[in-house]
Amino acid sequence: MKRKFIIGLMGLMALTFNSCDDFLNLEPLNEIILENFWNEKSDVQNIVTSCYATLQEQAVVERMMAWGEFRSDNIIGGTNISNNEDLEDIFKENIKADNTFTDWSRFYYIINTCNTVMHFAPGVAEKDPSFTKSELDATIAEVTAIRALCYFYLIRAFREVPYVTEPFIEDTQEMKLPANSFAEVLDSLIQDLESVKQLAVKNYPVDKTNYQTGRITQEAIYALLCDLYLWKQDYESAIRYADLVIESKTAKYQKQLDKMGGNVSVEDQMMNGYPLISDKQSNSYGEAYSQIFGIGNSRESIFELNYSSDETMPSNGAISYYYGNSTTYPGIVKPAEFISTDMTLDNPSVFGHKYDSRYYENMQASGSTYGINKYASPLCLFNASASTPSPSYGGFYSSSNCNANWIVYRLTDVMLMKAEAMVQLVNENDTTVGADVVRDSLLRGAFAIVEVVNTRSNFSSTESPLSYDQYSSKSLMTALVLEERQRELMFEGKRWFDLVRRAEREGDTNYLIGRVTRKGSDNASVVQSKLSRMDGLYWPYNKAELQVNPNLKQNPAYPNEDDGSYQSTIK
Repeated sequence: MKRKFIIGLMGLMALTFNSCDDFLNLEPLNEIILENFWNEKSDVQNIVTSCYATLQEQAVVERMMAWGEFRSDNIIGGTNISNNEDLEDIFKENIKADNTFTDWSRFYYIINTCNTVMHFAPGVAEKDPSFTKSELDATIAEVTAIRALCYFYLIRAFREVPYVTEPFIEDTQEMKLPANSFAEVLDSLIQDLESVKQLAVKNYPVDKTNYQTGRITQEAIYALLCDLYLWKQDYESAIRYADLVIESKTAKYQKQLDKMGGNVSVEDQMMNGYPLISDKQSNSYGEAYSQIFGIGNSRESIFELNYSSDETMPSNGAISYYYGNSTTYPGIVKPAEFISTDMTLDNPSVFGHKYDSRYYENMQASGSTYGINKYASPLCLFNASASTPSPSYGGFYSSSNCNANWIVYRLTDVMLMKAEAMVQLVNENDTTVGADVVRDSLLRGAFAIVEVVNTRSNFSSTESPLSYDQYSSKSLMTALVLEERQRELMFEGKRWFDLVRRAEREGDTNYLIGRVTRKGSDNASVVQSKLSRMDGLYWPYNKAELQVNPNLKQNPAYPNEDDGSYQSTIK
């Protein structure tokens, strides 16, 4: 009897190359028999490609959005939210074990695909001399990073999850595994990436236009390690990896500037030493938005999921459904009202002043309400010299083909992670000689990062920039960095994770509750009660998973189905 190999927890869908120019052009293969596979380099390449294809799926991207953004203060229910009870329950913090957003199966599908590649790829290298040692090493590094990214999403969403590094290739293998702790998984991911970081591809050929930011590179691994160490509260290591990303991006752009010689416009120059894209072109603003979110794969990008304008290829259904499209805008979610009305106030509370271009780029008015513009529209331009900004938007992607790339990591994200780490290294209780100099250096370093990110989007010629004197303490600078991350990364699947990371660091949820309750809720008392528990910051395990895996124990912040009571959170 011939053996079939299993990718994912429930079955197999392998994919193959259709074009050497675009690794995301895919066609399905028939059911694969083990004896007929894993013989050539192309077999390995096909399965690695399938990892990216699954990452592109709506079920995956919408969880990246829901897990990292929807419970935060950024987003509320939008058009026809009542038609999606599971989504509506998220905004009420009424999340139950049968909520579809608790389904993690596609993430484990990708994880098992990666494990399968790591298991079989060395044997292929022995059979196929064209599959070189360096290519094998780079492949192992690539799938190790993809697996780590999936696990990182899972532990930030569920905290404790089953951690598996061996592939399920026989249907007789034991799959009922207990959950590992957040710290155990986090340490394992760091160890895995540290072991492969030097094997990863640094630069793809220039003719592979989407590979450099659409596939895992060494830069992407450095960015992921920076994020992992930030959650581990190993701030020196987080800074080290942030610097490696920044140095790499800077060196690459400096080479471009050198080729331009003396013909470098003001807009094309480095911004305080950082290779950021100027948001200004002549008298207009919106250039950075257009390149980062419209065109995609910008020089600031580190890793993003690529979608094609070819209507025969997969589109970004998650953006189309949740943020809106040319037929339905605003989407089923929209900006929280206190954010969308921020610029109507004399003293804006989120964007600081009325000249922050990100306000106009992130959102746009639609009748009497606002919708999320970021990702949903490829363009936002406005004349900075006008007394009142009047943005010109580029319309929305069609309902059938949203080709907005989903960005996982970009440069300003890493820069602000570095700023956060620098602030957390400040020891205000240190009274030794020179300690005040160290504190001031760290705070000023963090402030300088925030300032350059903020200034990029300031289109006023009169509005004063941020002042260090207003933030020259650890608590004030901590707040400033998190506020700047909210402004810069709004609607990118980062905000809830940022709030949870702060809560974990401080050991309480007070700040998080204060932020989240700003958006209001018709279930306010329940929201505050649920979020007062640290356990409540994480999602419940899906009911179906609990039924098939008796070794999983439900998150104690969620009620017992029999009597509706909460289990003790004391451990």
